[in-house]
Amino acid sequence: MNSASTTVASTPGIMLIRVGQAGCALRWDAMRQCWRWPDPVGSQLYAWPAPPAMPSGVRMLESACVMACCSSGRVLLGLGKRLGMADLPQPGQPIRPLQAQVLITIDAAEPRTSISDGCTDRDGNFVFGTANTAQDQRPIGSFYQYSQRHGLRRLALPAVVKAAAIAFSPDGRRMYFADAARGALMQCDYDAERAKVVNVKTFSTLLEPGAGAAIVDSKENLWSVQGGVLVQYDSHGQVLRQIALAREAVASVAFGGAGMRQLLVLGAQGGLYGLPPDLAQGLARGVPDSLFIDSGSASIPVSRT
Repeated sequence: MNSASTTVASTPGIMLIRVGQAGCALRWDAMRQCWRWPDPVGSQLYAWPAPPAMPSGVRMLESACVMACCSSGRVLLGLGKRLGMADLPQPGQPIRPLQAQVLITIDAAEPRTSISDGCTDRDGNFVFGTANTAQDQRPIGSFYQYSQRHGLRRLALPAVVKAAAIAFSPDGRRMYFADAARGALMQCDYDAERAKVVNVKTFSTLLEPGAGAAIVDSKENLWSVQGGVLVQYDSHGQVLRQIALAREAVASVAFGGAGMRQLLVLGAQGGLYGLPPDLAQGLARGVPDSLFIDSGSASIPVSRT
């Protein structure tokens, strides 16, 4: 839980593409071999590299700030207070705006909250949290697990101003999370089948204010976006490195590519970057996101490799 400061390595990065007005929730789409991310300001869903004969961006009828890839090939989207499912356009088909089929409304009686962060757990459930978008900034946000098998289940975690940094260990038994308005990354033991959490405790303190996206690599290192800087921790909460982009703040991060060995960083203004060799050398490979199981069947295998 030692959070001793390390020098921030500022890098121009290797720019791969710059699109849209904002970036968030970078994800690797293993089915189509591309990274995807929503632009909540421009109401677009982007992909890089773009699938053959497809544009890099598709307009959405509603803005999204959270997404996950599904076992059916569709995408699960966090749309304000709702979760929705959208079909991606196929090669040769006319490109139309994505219209999500609403699955569920979250905390309908509380107008101040909105979905702020989320990802699939290792069993194909979608775990997400909400934020208080009102000026009062009271801690009224919650954490949930959603699946088509069990529906919506609230996790017994502390209320937050803004849920952030949701990630899972490679074996799926440890969950990481944070309140973006507070100064610590948290961890707990997580039971996906029962949607139960126990042993909630501090993982490490934040080096920068404002927790954002987080992922875990195959060596159980946690990569955490904090105040526009990417911070890497080992599994015990020790800081290993800090990386900042020279052109824009870091918004999200995701492993992907062959063998899950390529780490890409998404900027807050829509730039997608690779790391230069001096920073990328020796990194552990990533852990692929489990696909959200959207067929209603609990028997679909979910890859943990």
